[in-house]
Amino acid sequence: MNIEHLKLFIRIESTQNISRAGSELGLSPAVASAHISKLEENLGVRLVHRTTRKVALTEEGRAFLPHAEEVLSSVEAARAAVGVGSASPSGRLRITLPASFGRMHVLPALKQFLAGYPQLRLDIRFSDTVVDMVEGGFDVAIRIGELEDSGLIARKLAPDRRILCASPDYLREHGVPQKPADLKHHQCITLVQMETWFFRSGDSEQRIRVNGHIRTDSGDAVRDACVAGLGITINSRWSAYQALDGGQLVEVLPDYPLVSNSAIWAVFPSSRLIAPKVRAFVDYFSARFKGAPYWES
Repeated sequence: MNIEHLKLFIRIESTQNISRAGSELGLSPAVASAHISKLEENLGVRLVHRTTRKVALTEEGRAFLPHAEEVLSSVEAARAAVGVGSASPSGRLRITLPASFGRMHVLPALKQFLAGYPQLRLDIRFSDTVVDMVEGGFDVAIRIGELEDSGLIARKLAPDRRILCASPDYLREHGVPQKPADLKHHQCITLVQMETWFFRSGDSEQRIRVNGHIRTDSGDAVRDACVAGLGITINSRWSAYQALDGGQLVEVLPDYPLVSNSAIWAVFPSSRLIAPKVRAFVDYFSARFKGAPYWES
C-alpha cells in the first residue's frame, strides 16, 4: 500500500477537495485523482463520493480512515526511531481527557503547542469516563487518579495533591475542625463513592466516614458548592487553586494530610514505537507541568 496515497486520502477527509488536498502535497489535480483511484482499486472499494464541488468519504472510507492514520503514524514512528527525516509531527492526534482538567489546564496551553506543530490537527474528547483507548481509536489520554494495570504505557505529568477545603463564611458559622474526628459534626460535601476520607497522623492513618446534605459526581460541583459555603470537601489543588489564591477557600486540617496516591498521567497504547505526534504532546505537557506546577505555587 502506497504511503503517499494514504497521506492524500487523509488530507481529502480534511479538505473535502481532491485538488486542494493534492496541492498541499505538491500534486497536480490529475495525479491526485489518479492516486485515489489507485488506492480504491487496490482496496476494492470506493472510498470517496465525487461531485463537481467537493468530495465526501463513503461509509467504507470513514471505516478505513483511522486505519490509514494508524499506518501513517507507525511509519512516522519508525522513521523517527532510526533518525530518518526531520519533518514535524503531523496528522490527526486523537485525545481524551477529563473535562474540568482539560478546560482549565490543557486548552489554554494548546495555542503554544500548535504553534510548534502547525501540521497537527487535534480531535479532543472531554469525558470524565475512562474510555477504552484502543476501541475508541485514541492516540493519547490524560487520566487522574491511581492507575490500574491496563497494558497502557503511562507517564506521570504532575502530582495530584488533594486537600481539605472550606469557605471562610462556612468556618465562621460552623467553627474550624481541629482534628479529623470533628468532621463527623460538619456538613461534608462528597463525591460519589468517596464518603470515607483517609488522613495521615504521624505514622498512622485515620479513617473517617463523613456525611452531609450534598453528594455529587462532579468535581467542579463539589468545588463550587464549597465556595458557596455549603460545607467542607476534598479538592485537588489543580481544581481549587484559583479559589484558594483568591481567598474564597481556605485549607482545613493542614496538619492532617490526606492519604492519596493520585497523580496526573499521560497514557497511550503499548507499542514498540511511539508516534512522533504522541511523543510531542506528552513531552510538551510533561515540560509544562514538571516539578511543582503553577497551581501549587
